[in-house]
Amino acid sequence: MESKFKRTTVTSALPYANGPVHIGHLAGVYVPADIYVRYLRAKHEDVIFIGGSDEHGVPITIRAKKEGCTPQDVVDRYHKLIKESFDEFGISFDIYSRTTSKVHEETASDFFRKLYDKGEFVEKTSEQYYDEEAGQFLADRYIVGECPHCHNPRAYGDQCEACGTSLSPTELINPHSAISGSKPVMRETRHWYLPLDRHEAWLRKWILEEHKEWRPNVYGQCKSWLDMGLQPRAVSRDLDWGIPVPVEGADGKVLYVWFDAPIGYISNTKELLPDTWEKWWKDPETRLIHFIGKDNIVFHCIVFPAMLKAEGSYILPDNVPANEFLNLEGDKISTTRNWAIWLHEYLRDFPGKQDVLRYVLTANAPETKDNDFTWRDFQARNNNELVAVFGNFVNRALVLTKKYFDGHVPPLGMLTAAEDEVMAELAAVKGNVERLLDVFKFRDAQKEAMALARAGNKYLADTEPWKLAKTEMGRVATILNVSLQLVANLAIVFGPFLPFSAEKLRKMLNCDVKDWERLGETGLLPEGHLLGEPELLFEKIDDAVIEAQVQKLQDTKKANEAADRKANPIKEDAPFDDFQRFDIRVGTVLECTKVPKADKLLQFKIDDGISTRTIVSGIAKHYNPEELVGKQVCFVANFPARKLKGIESQGMILSAEDLDGSLSVITPMRQVRPGSEVK
Repeated sequence: MESKFKRTTVTSALPYANGPVHIGHLAGVYVPADIYVRYLRAKHEDVIFIGGSDEHGVPITIRAKKEGCTPQDVVDRYHKLIKESFDEFGISFDIYSRTTSKVHEETASDFFRKLYDKGEFVEKTSEQYYDEEAGQFLADRYIVGECPHCHNPRAYGDQCEACGTSLSPTELINPHSAISGSKPVMRETRHWYLPLDRHEAWLRKWILEEHKEWRPNVYGQCKSWLDMGLQPRAVSRDLDWGIPVPVEGADGKVLYVWFDAPIGYISNTKELLPDTWEKWWKDPETRLIHFIGKDNIVFHCIVFPAMLKAEGSYILPDNVPANEFLNLEGDKISTTRNWAIWLHEYLRDFPGKQDVLRYVLTANAPETKDNDFTWRDFQARNNNELVAVFGNFVNRALVLTKKYFDGHVPPLGMLTAAEDEVMAELAAVKGNVERLLDVFKFRDAQKEAMALARAGNKYLADTEPWKLAKTEMGRVATILNVSLQLVANLAIVFGPFLPFSAEKLRKMLNCDVKDWERLGETGLLPEGHLLGEPELLFEKIDDAVIEAQVQKLQDTKKANEAADRKANPIKEDAPFDDFQRFDIRVGTVLECTKVPKADKLLQFKIDDGISTRTIVSGIAKHYNPEELVGKQVCFVANFPARKLKGIESQGMILSAEDLDGSLSVITPMRQVRPGSEVK
């Protein structure tokens, strides 16, 4: 069926200019987005690829204060590093701009003002902490105090990272400012909110009824948010770094970063195409695709569409193919702990091997669940697949042609069953790859492309033309002609996935074969065509190279463990009688749900062996509610009841905090009777 769309606007999540890009970003967003855009370009479709740096927000101001520089210094440094890394890695943006540009400030301000003038915001006055010494309102992360739950003295105003409990700044005991150290006071402040609850009905219909084709992880997360009920979300905050709220009397207030960042897609398009940008954002014949990671699903599927709908003249996203997370050597990637493979360092350590990383990240793409990157797998895929299959086939075909036919494409003779088999593979590859790319299944699509290389490699190994050279040169000519046609097709089909290798292959073939519509043809290289000089397409990666990278990670882990021991030493000895005061028991989880208006809290109904009790725990970022139902957990049964978000919590569930800050609920190794004591 012919598409109703004439063009496609592709956006990729704006990386936060607070640090470099790592392989998790690449696997989750930028490699799949680039594959898709290169595929559409090869089909001669009208497409633009929009990227840029997200440069506002509290973490940037925190880094600037820590480093003794300005926020602009921070974003200038990282924007340059990220942009240069993307360029070298081959992420083929049509524009890569930034949210500190003049065009963006004007676009975001105008967008806010239009919604404001239409009455699309709700204005609320509330009390927030204010640092009188610093002369500013404090973001939650700028407020530190004692956790009322576990009494960790360094809890933040939004969460205690020791026990995982979600907090509000007013719950902290003895709060103080992280900026000046002084005790903050409460002051009234006014902010504007986007009332998402007003948009809930149409969002529910648009997503749950009209976009059932979205990935299950995307659809499921959206449904969960909608089922909990949408709440108004602030679009402004008190900060001195960001785009000023364009309303009289809003001094000292800026647009909340989540509001201004997605508008960056629009402003970057305006910067690229100042005269024609509207057709890419307002024409219903334009398809809008957002490539993001799973932590951004709610913003791109619910919040940004609500903003666009409220404005009234924009199209809505047609698909949001969000990926899950990529882990590293079995552990969650952590930028703060340097547990990552940074793109700029990879490019330095593996010059000319951009496509190896692109191939491995696509092969391990976390499309529907979290996946893992290991250096051993990276080496194995390079040596056993790229070198031994793809590269070996290409090299054999070109070297044998140079040896027996002086580098000219030989004539095609009589075909046998061997040719029929490999030609069938060739005939099927275009449809197979297209069907998968069209529904954003990049991992499987790359497998289909590699299957053609495997078929060619097997064909050469089975026919053994080097053994026929003395007696059957006509047969050798046919085998090499067929092999070269396969190689030429590989230059097309791998163009979106491995652009550097595809370009190298075209140079070796002395033929600029790029047109996707020609994929599957058997006459891409005419008889007599002179090939270029053959060279190795890929090279093996030695054990020593991989061991150096593994050791680098091990050194990082040891440094983190040493820092943890120093920052979190074993507490002083406690009398046994103190331990006996805690009544720790095992309970069975009967129900588990997210707490409305609190995205970090889960509400448990637990069978404690006597009755059922309710416990609220701040572990929603670490577990989906449904995976905990039926499990047994350890909990402190004799803590005084306290209210969290209006719910009386009767105890505390025990969790272990890993080195990366993730929490794991403590459970018995085997099933026990509910109410059993932990001794």
